[in-house]
Amino acid sequence: MARRSDAVLERLTRLHPKIIDLSLGRVETLLERLDHPERSLPPTIHVAGTNGKGSLISYLRAMLALGGDPEAGSNRVHAYTSPHLVRFHERIELDGQLIDEDLLVELLEECETANLGESITYFEITTVAAFLAFARTPADVLLLETGLGGRLDATNVLERPRLTAITPISIDHVQFLGNEKETIAAEKAGILKAGVPCVVAPQEPSVMAVFEAKAAELGVSLYRGGIDWDVEALEDGFRFSGRKGSFHYPTPALPGAHQVVNAAVAVACAEQLGEFHPKTAEGITGAVWPARMQRLTKGPLLELLGVEPDGGDGADRRWELWIDGGHNAAAGEALAEVIAAWDDRPVHLIYGMLNTKVAEDFVRPLAEKASSLHAVAIPDATASLTADEAKSHAVAQGFAATSSPSVEAAISDINARFPGGRILVCGSLYLAGHILADNS
Repeated sequence: MARRSDAVLERLTRLHPKIIDLSLGRVETLLERLDHPERSLPPTIHVAGTNGKGSLISYLRAMLALGGDPEAGSNRVHAYTSPHLVRFHERIELDGQLIDEDLLVELLEECETANLGESITYFEITTVAAFLAFARTPADVLLLETGLGGRLDATNVLERPRLTAITPISIDHVQFLGNEKETIAAEKAGILKAGVPCVVAPQEPSVMAVFEAKAAELGVSLYRGGIDWDVEALEDGFRFSGRKGSFHYPTPALPGAHQVVNAAVAVACAEQLGEFHPKTAEGITGAVWPARMQRLTKGPLLELLGVEPDGGDGADRRWELWIDGGHNAAAGEALAEVIAAWDDRPVHLIYGMLNTKVAEDFVRPLAEKASSLHAVAIPDATASLTADEAKSHAVAQGFAATSSPSVEAAISDINARFPGGRILVCGSLYLAGHILADNS
């Protein structure tokens, strides 16, 4: 059923001819007309990076929400993330709950009225609406994820956040940020603020040097992964060694070897946030982040594989169905590590990608790991590669790939041709979002 917010959001997409147009001028103008809600935000942790931003926020959300002053109660945590998977409300979380439909419509229309019909991108005006929500709803802390880059991102209007954090840097959004990691790092470093400490994930030396130079220029204290703190993966979790000592933490809730680094970045952040009394270990095991190595256990897609809707004892145990929204070279490498660890049964890939991504870089690490690959187009995405285009990129990297008209058709074909295994749908958060919506 259509929501009132859908109509408002559709109008907002028509205010600017481009989906992405990096600038702060339009945001600053609208914020001024709305009496600067960005100046009334709760203490904010501002997160930038290429890979792992959402995972970092999920760990911090759990650590902070489970923590808090024993006398004052648990922390109230707001969060801003993008893109959404199924509905826009996912982007704005108020004290652990998605924003209410009526409040969202009210804030979007307030921003629309104040904007006076002037040119502004969808992400910019919806970010301002989020700032209104965060400023008007009391909380102890706000977790704020950049949309793209950092220096000119619409979220980068805070004069003094409580903490900034940089996750691992990889190649992505080359048409906006450049095709060199050092150039991309310079854009991400734009969120650093004078006198505000910054936690940095382990980086290549040339990339870390970019953050070190910016920090020296602004007088920022860096807490650098691989230099000031280290992480060691263990069979039963990981060891974090930092300024406060060396500690053993449990295996992260989010699957994949790469999540050890993401969880360690969260631990490094938690060390800087003592006033919030974060529950670090509990947050590591309590984090939830949909479409990041997420296993689906029920729904119509599982029924195509013979899995009963209730997952009862009669369910077909031959198959598992997983989804992941990673879409760049680093994500492909992370998935390759996951598949390598899945050595008890074959893995069959279903993938689709936007034409703004470098598909070859994503599929290359997977070529020798998966037993088959079906390429699909992303439904309702004008920037999607066609199934045949996605197939050609996979074939160029050594896959004996097949194109399919839909994910459902691909699943049915895999089920007919193979005796069992794991199916992983991957390559795009937008594709993952469609899977979650269609399989609900």
